[in-house]
Amino acid sequence: MYKSFVTLVLLLSYFVGQTQINTLAEDAQISIITIGPGDELYDSFGHNAIRVSDPSNGKDLAFNYGTFDFTTPNFYLKFGRGQLPYALSVRPYKSFLKNYIAEKRWVKEQILDLSYGEKVTIFDYLLNNAQPQNRAYQYDFFFDNCATRIRDVLVANLGDKLAYKDDAYAPRWFTFRQLIRQRLDWNSWGSLGIDIALGAVIDRTATPWEHQFLPDYTFDSLKTATLTKNGKTTALLKQTTTLNEAGSRNKKTNFFLSPFFVFLLIGISIVYITVKDSKVQKRSRWLDGLIFLVTGVVGMLLLVLWLGTDHTATANNYNILWGFPLNLFFCSLIWSSAPKKWLRRYVFFLIITLALLTLHWSTGVQVFAPALLPLLIALFIRYFYLARYLKD
Repeated sequence: MYKSFVTLVLLLSYFVGQTQINTLAEDAQISIITIGPGDELYDSFGHNAIRVSDPSNGKDLAFNYGTFDFTTPNFYLKFGRGQLPYALSVRPYKSFLKNYIAEKRWVKEQILDLSYGEKVTIFDYLLNNAQPQNRAYQYDFFFDNCATRIRDVLVANLGDKLAYKDDAYAPRWFTFRQLIRQRLDWNSWGSLGIDIALGAVIDRTATPWEHQFLPDYTFDSLKTATLTKNGKTTALLKQTTTLNEAGSRNKKTNFFLSPFFVFLLIGISIVYITVKDSKVQKRSRWLDGLIFLVTGVVGMLLLVLWLGTDHTATANNYNILWGFPLNLFFCSLIWSSAPKKWLRRYVFFLIITLALLTLHWSTGVQVFAPALLPLLIALFIRYFYLARYLKD
């Protein structure tokens, strides 16, 4: 009898708990949380999440599509190949907010003006999405991330009632690369790495819809978004609140440690050695071998990113025109004191690839990292001297 009573109490407690989790009071609110940039490269573009606040039922939850698990088997391999799954996580909103306040990042909340039925529909959708079998998704920085997921949740549940005013939040359309550069200093190592690793596919103009891969564009798009119900159009937003102001941070970088200055020194060194070689009609074999080794390794990495991963943005990468993979295989040959005569034709081919790179850059097929310019000029001068030297 006692055991039966205890079992009944436990069952009732379970069902009551489930009811409290899966229901919303009429005064519950759903809002979009936007977080500003942080200090790290992966924080530079901000973040979005969905908040469900239901004080009547003691709920205040943050639904975050930007989480991944460091314990995932072969974590770094999957990350490098673009196969690392991201997931929707759910946590108490206070602890979620506390983390970004500690990082001194601005946080803004946009409360949505929804009917009770719309709130329940979105909440049920999020709960279903948070189930273990549904929470993971294949992350893509440009087309499926924490910001685009927020947009897609609203579209999936509000349908044709929801409308965005493209000319209001994206009056001028940018390429994906331009959008990235708006948020990164061009003369930073992070910007340089992105410009080298990502190909020509990000140099096309993004549509206003695609601009929303950035959290602040998602934020701006909601400002003028509308809902049309029963022939009446109203604003999607009820209220916008700043929850935390951005703290002061020192993001100034030392110019003498910047990519442009480093490559300027490298470029000047290559040109200086080339001029010196030209005066004495000799060749610094170690320099040619080192150039072929470094550019060959870079080229092989670019080739792997292009053909050996699932990253959509690393395809058609014409940085391979200066970081040429075959240089790695010709490294020992160019280092030789008695190089083969046909190597001159190969060096002339490298000059042509640099000319093609210039053409691609000038016509906008692909925009390259400005910090690389001193190196590219120096490579052209060195290859030209090398071709002339090998002729003799």
